[in-house]
Amino acid sequence: MTLNLRRGTWVLALAMGLGISGGAAQAVAAPVLQDHDQNHDQDYSKNKRYQQGIREGQDDHAHNRDHSKKRHFKKDEDQKSYEAGYQKGHSN
Repeated sequence: MTLNLRRGTWVLALAMGLGISGGAAQAVAAPVLQDHDQNHDQDYSKNKRYQQGIREGQDDHAHNRDHSKKRHFKKDEDQKSYEAGYQKGHSN
């Protein structure tokens, strides 16, 4: 009987440890996910590449073209802002 009681105690302790560590991992991951959402919704409205993307997106939309000019920029941030502008311009 004492063997079953000891085994049950270890199983209970292990389950509680896993539950606590899982909760801690979620608490740590939550701020990281919020930071990612903030970066995704950046305000590019004054960015030169964003404005270029809007103009080209609107032009392609007006002429029924699908991303006719494939632009590639050296800076990753320029590429992201251009694509965000293009998508906005092409969808309006």
